[in-house]
Amino acid sequence: QVQLVESGGGLVQAGGSLRLSCAASGRTFSVYAMGWFRQAPGKEREFVATITWSGGSTYYADSIKGRFTISRDNAKNTVYLQMNSLQPEDTAVYYCAANYKPRARGSYYTRRNEYDTWGQGTQVAVSS
Repeated sequence: QVQLVESGGGLVQAGGSLRLSCAASGRTFSVYAMGWFRQAPGKEREFVATITWSGGSTYYADSIKGRFTISRDNAKNTVYLQMNSLQPEDTAVYYCAANYKPRARGSYYTRRNEYDTWGQGTQVAVSS
């Protein structure tokens, strides 16, 4: 398995941007997909976006589609989440996660329990 470390969180005003990073170490060759999730205070952890490690196919939650972009740099073993037009409702702890089970092209892992390895999270706060 891999170890994951997120960074890039912070405080930003509404309408601003942040880029989160998730650095992977260890058996990165075993990763099939990486995902970003977020958890706001008092709420369940929710899916944000996912990307396949080798092919770079992406899938997004409807709530952030068009504002957030997930990408990866295989040479750096890092996955990114570019977040634009941030709103107060985007305030949450953001987690990256790894999945190791290949699946059919065009289908994606979006459930929390489908991911096996998690980072420690990075806080994003958006002020109005």
